[in-house]
Amino acid sequence: MRLAIRAEWTKLRTVRSTGWLVLALVGGTVATGALATYSVDTSLCATARSCDEDTVRLSLLGTYLGQVAVVVLAALTVTTEYETRLIRLTLTADPRRMRVLAAKAAVVTAIVLAAAAVSVLGSLAAARGILPGNGFTAANGYPPLSLADGPTARAYGGTVLYFGLIGLLSLGVGVAVRHTAAALSIVLSVLFVAPIAAVFLADSRARDLVLTYSPMTAGLAIQATRRLGELPIGPWSGLGVLAGYAAGAMLLGAVVFAVRDA
Repeated sequence: MRLAIRAEWTKLRTVRSTGWLVLALVGGTVATGALATYSVDTSLCATARSCDEDTVRLSLLGTYLGQVAVVVLAALTVTTEYETRLIRLTLTADPRRMRVLAAKAAVVTAIVLAAAAVSVLGSLAAARGILPGNGFTAANGYPPLSLADGPTARAYGGTVLYFGLIGLLSLGVGVAVRHTAAALSIVLSVLFVAPIAAVFLADSRARDLVLTYSPMTAGLAIQATRRLGELPIGPWSGLGVLAGYAAGAMLLGAVVFAVRDA
């Protein structure tokens, strides 16, 4: 297994797009979160009885953009090998397909989790620097963001896990369809189309059902630290829904990988 992981790591790190996608993940997540945080201040609450902004979730708004880089990175890990026929060389060197797939999953997950950790810590640092200047101070009921706070730690740590699960979901779909454009279209549609469609549903129960079981909206419930009762699904339950999607995609990919010719 160690040799298989080393081989996959060597292949992935020598592809030029990998570095750019990791940079896009970190830069896109931090920059978007910082811009979102900078755009909100307590003056917007002047007509309200009190401010109840979820500043943790606000600082992590860049997750919506950063996950696109994760989808591309994970899908390309396998689809490029099929499109260039290099998968035949990979399976000649190591014919144990499940070990090859496990090695790909391990390498992709490790890279995504490491980049995601840098991303959320960068978002935390940016928010801590911006929020006090916008009026979000302890005097106004907003102590400095800290990982020592349970809900805050859950939101930031859960976001790292969210990115990892998105990577596995994308890898599984990529293995199943074997084509870059198809894999990206399927995953991005699954993530973004359902929440957009839910906005246009007149039936509130149907809308809540879609939001509850859509992988992106369910998974991102982990970021909420305020008004938890308004969520369609709880933070950890929502991440569990996303984990189910990721497990299903990997299972489908494993079956296809095992039975179809390279």
